Amino acid sequence: TEVKTITPSPRRVKTVDAEVSEDPVSIKGWVRTVRKQKTLAFVEVNDGSSMSGIQCVLPFDAIDEATLGEIENLTTGCSVHAIGNIVKSQGGKQSVELSATSLRIVGSCPGETFPLAKKRHSLEYLRTIAHLRPRTNTIAAVARVRSTLAGSIHAFFQDEGFNYVQTPLITASDCEGAGEMFRVTTLDTDNVESLPRAKDDDGNELPGVDYGEDFFGKAAFLTVSGQLGGETHACALGDVYTFGPTFRAENSQTTRHLAEFWMVEPEMAFADLTSAMDNAEAMLKSVVGVALDKCDEDLTFFAKFFDKGLKDRLQKLVSKPFVRLPYRDAIKYLQEEIAKDPSKWQFPDVEFGTDLATEHERWLAEKKFESAVFVYNYPKKIKAFYMRDNDEDGGETVNAMDLLVPGVGELVGGSQREERMDVLVDKMRELDLDEDDYWWYLDLRRFGSVPHSGYGLGFERLVTYVCGIENIRDAIAFPRY
Repeated sequence: TEVKTITPSPRRVKTVDAEVSEDPVSIKGWVRTVRKQKTLAFVEVNDGSSMSGIQCVLPFDAIDEATLGEIENLTTGCSVHAIGNIVKSQGGKQSVELSATSLRIVGSCPGETFPLAKKRHSLEYLRTIAHLRPRTNTIAAVARVRSTLAGSIHAFFQDEGFNYVQTPLITASDCEGAGEMFRVTTLDTDNVESLPRAKDDDGNELPGVDYGEDFFGKAAFLTVSGQLGGETHACALGDVYTFGPTFRAENSQTTRHLAEFWMVEPEMAFADLTSAMDNAEAMLKSVVGVALDKCDEDLTFFAKFFDKGLKDRLQKLVSKPFVRLPYRDAIKYLQEEIAKDPSKWQFPDVEFGTDLATEHERWLAEKKFESAVFVYNYPKKIKAFYMRDNDEDGGETVNAMDLLVPGVGELVGGSQREERMDVLVDKMRELDLDEDDYWWYLDLRRFGSVPHSGYGLGFERLVTYVCGIENIRDAIAFPRY
């Protein structure tokens, strides 16, 4: 019998890796622009691996009849498969181009109905077509930078010997004590009459629903943080981190808030607040340094269209030590500055106990120090129950810190955790938190308690900071708000 030989397909090349090739290669992507001249056509193809994509040159005397026919049907947005040799470019815009011998349309794109014309669209409009906006330069660049940042965060913690822990998304705990949580239930809320009613010990109906009849036998919510779960593993494995979605039912229609967002939350056993600040500084310097190295083309784009000082700001973060500032000193500096002209400030009343607003945070980072700034030792009354009381001032402050960065404000929040059982129970009672809900958390203090610290990094805020974009809704694929 005759043996048929199969000609191997040309090797597929991502445009970001394109370099001069002796053998034919395959390029697959989406058409950005088409220019036809008398003897040849220029087709810009982008496969998402880079900002610039690659120019495909199709000389009419060197391509087959099928390709000639396809050129007539090319439109912005259609997907194509091109084959040819990568050669040095004749033009000045790119170093290499594809000298194509074949091009086929994989998926057509009607130009008259495609929402993304060549003209530039506002980011507000693009949010209305979230399924198509990754095909734009801006959102594609954000996605690539975000991917690089995520990978480098994992690499940093893995290299530092941290274990990656996946904490639950469904919880009964309110980590922040804020009460702004999304409820998870299987009860038929469309049929109010069928909902089981809460009852007292005598069987009398009480206001509210009996969640003992729900799926978990108690009220359940989407988590606002993986921290408490992370602590359980830090108290066994030493150093751990979580990196996953968190949820907050805070109806805040600002450029800084999302209802669903990702958090990076390391937790370190046998560690104090200084250890947490040291780790956060090293982590940020590492991941921003990786972004500067690997995402230069995208960051250059952001510097051109969004934030001209972006690269200098990022370089400064990587190279300059972070300032460390006690909260009391931060208040003093703010009071001195505000006194010069209170009318310039939206929140001019600042005193010990004030929860710093974004304008205060940005002034400290951008004007006062022109640097990333750790503010630490915050008043107890404005921080969460699990933060360790400071012994030296009678518990008036807690071992907590926020990292403020230019252009964003707060990027990281962390603390040394309260490891003393009696102190923690007293604080929970003050806040009317049910000890039964946190029995396992208290067990960590009963059995081999250790000083431990950690922090949370809002991942989308990091993305906005590194990309120089203003609205956090453009830092995640499908924003929920």
